[in-house]
Amino acid sequence: MSAEVTPFRIEVPEADLVDLRERLVRTRWPEAETVDDWSQGIPLSYVRDVCRYWAGDYDWRGREAGLNRFPQFRAEVDGLGIHFIHVRSPHPEALPLVITHGWPGSVVEFHKVIEPLTQPTAHGGEAADAFHVVCPSLPGYGFSDKPRRTGWNTERIARAWAQLMARLGYGRYGAQGGDWGAAVTADLGRLDVDHLAGIHLNMAVAAPDQSTFGDLSEWEQQALAALKHYQDWDSGYSKQQSTRPQTLGYGLLDSPAAQCAWIVEKFWAWTDCDGHPENVLSRDELLDNVMLYWIPGAGASSARLYWESFRGGSLDPVTAPTGVSVFPKEIIRMSRRWVEKRFTDIRYWNELDKGGHFAAFEQPATFVDEVRSFFRLVR
Repeated sequence: MSAEVTPFRIEVPEADLVDLRERLVRTRWPEAETVDDWSQGIPLSYVRDVCRYWAGDYDWRGREAGLNRFPQFRAEVDGLGIHFIHVRSPHPEALPLVITHGWPGSVVEFHKVIEPLTQPTAHGGEAADAFHVVCPSLPGYGFSDKPRRTGWNTERIARAWAQLMARLGYGRYGAQGGDWGAAVTADLGRLDVDHLAGIHLNMAVAAPDQSTFGDLSEWEQQALAALKHYQDWDSGYSKQQSTRPQTLGYGLLDSPAAQCAWIVEKFWAWTDCDGHPENVLSRDELLDNVMLYWIPGAGASSARLYWESFRGGSLDPVTAPTGVSVFPKEIIRMSRRWVEKRFTDIRYWNELDKGGHFAAFEQPATFVDEVRSFFRLVR
């Protein structure tokens, strides 16, 4: 491995944990919502309960040790320090795979799928299903550096990931992603086709094809209704982060309760959780993910990816072999005939009956099956 790639461990100073607990105890709470549901946002009683747990019962040191069980590294790529998990499979014919998270996620999302992907024979698969797994933290997220200049949109991140995979010695690799990770992965499918075996997406972004609107299937009608609901009632965070990320950052960096509420509300909205996020993820898992925003102070820098990418995002054609897994509670669900307008070489398409936006986190076994199923076609 290159000398420019250095080992990394998460080691949060005790003073930072003391400061976190003190801030949680001193939180200045708003009055309760005037409704009996989540329609005005995450309810006061729930946030207070989670923050009481965070300050008193949440065992970060134990969680930190669990997060450190996988080898982690940092490398300077395109002038920016990038943090990443890198686990090599014991199977020599394993296919390298870079998996990219989005907002409000982190590499925590992938901790339940890394072992099944790298050690398939111990997890219901065959040696031929093996992957060497690389999970980078997006610039401005987790323990990657925060960009100090403009320009770090999804296309630049994709180019950085291509450089990283080359530096790790992987001349041919696969890529997987959801949310912003899907955008980065799609850009890789345009920009590094010569080195890609294929890409797998659990949120394929394409424009609904208006030429089909006179002949919509029931599924497509539901997809358009869901898209309208998202635009009307669920996209305020996106408008704020894509227009004024700096303004938002002051509250998120100063108040752990604000950072927690900002993130956990989306896990309620975007998981297949039957009305409560803790029906599908544990409170500790939710807080592990929040900690990867709070500890490095990523509230503004993570939001800034919206400002960068909404100004220069691309829906250009993607020519790499593509697999798509559509989970029913995904926030943006496109039909195959719409997606085929952009992704010109779809080899695998599957519509699942359970799961949401954070597929690897929510439904790890299904996620692993989907990734294996697609890449068997292109190895």
